[in-house]
Amino acid sequence: MNDYNLELCDAIAHLISETPQQRITFAEYMDLVLYHPQHGYYATNQVKIGAQGDFFTSPHLGADFGELLAEQFVEMWQILSYPVPFTLVEMGAGQGILSGDILRYSQRQYPDLFDAIEYIIVEKSPALKKEQQQRLRQLPIRWCAIEEITTESIIGCCFSNELVDALPVHQFVIENGQLREIYVTTQDGINFVEVAGEPSTNKLIKYFQLVEIDLMSSAYTEVYRSEVNLAALDWLSTVANKLQRGYLLTVDYGYTASRYYSPGRDVGTLQCYYQHAHHNNPYINIGRQDITAHVNFTALERWGELCGLQKIGFTQQGLFLMALGLGFRIASLSSSNATDGKAILQVLQRRDALHQMINPMGLGGFGVLIQSKGLSKEEMTSPLKGLSMPNI
Repeated sequence: MNDYNLELCDAIAHLISETPQQRITFAEYMDLVLYHPQHGYYATNQVKIGAQGDFFTSPHLGADFGELLAEQFVEMWQILSYPVPFTLVEMGAGQGILSGDILRYSQRQYPDLFDAIEYIIVEKSPALKKEQQQRLRQLPIRWCAIEEITTESIIGCCFSNELVDALPVHQFVIENGQLREIYVTTQDGINFVEVAGEPSTNKLIKYFQLVEIDLMSSAYTEVYRSEVNLAALDWLSTVANKLQRGYLLTVDYGYTASRYYSPGRDVGTLQCYYQHAHHNNPYINIGRQDITAHVNFTALERWGELCGLQKIGFTQQGLFLMALGLGFRIASLSSSNATDGKAILQVLQRRDALHQMINPMGLGGFGVLIQSKGLSKEEMTSPLKGLSMPNI
């Protein structure tokens, strides 16, 4: 059964009808579906995150993810010579669970860091922002748009967890050896259908030059289809512009460019999430489902360099968390002296949650990219614990 937001469909159809060629790019369509100010998936209270929702993230498995991130943040603060304020900018904070875990743990374990932190949340979704403000009302947090942050004012760390995958992507196909972009138009005035046309921007061609992928190679078949996330590059440029000195930490699922655009991955990575089921049809459940695409980490690295961001390291979430101490937390559960059934069940549930965060076939396989700006040579060479080899 197709569950859709009729007002959103009407708004998209109206926009299409007003364009000269009666079509919009898939990126424009995805942007409207997710971020339309009144009816988009993220703009309304349709967003369902957690065990009973459309999807869940690492913070839903317990406070450990946020607490181990705090361990990395305190080390960054030390490397930067203890600046006050030490600004943490979380972009796309979901329900605010991660923010609370980071700040409460810092307050307990590192009160000097906590006193130095200026915590800013950049949240585009009005519904999620309202939920965050309710959940985090006891904590010192400021909400603002990224545009409101002064250029080169941040000394600290900007970070995101599963944000970049939800940025709108352009879709393309290879036809007769040429790159053709996917557009969305209407059929019978009510149904959205795809048509292929000339690329809407030469940025698509330049993107593949940036990541050194030759789509004209004979390895790519006539049925090859994938995505390009130009919005991620714009986002990266904006964040780099706000950072004076410090780090950018990006956690998300994705690949390097060679894996992302492997000739064998000929249907792309676009996925839709609806009530914990996933599929690849973005033209059903419009406004009621999440739409994502994997992140091209090579593009973030290369574009970051052009924006003044230097790559510190890239690793998997499982290795990152183990290096920060998750293994010790798992080991401590083995020495638990729980005896009654309820306590034993809690230990087993916690162990399962910790293992889910490092499972290489799931959350543990997510990429963690750390970039920096404005660091001295000495600060650049100071090793980050999360990027070291974990003791297993």
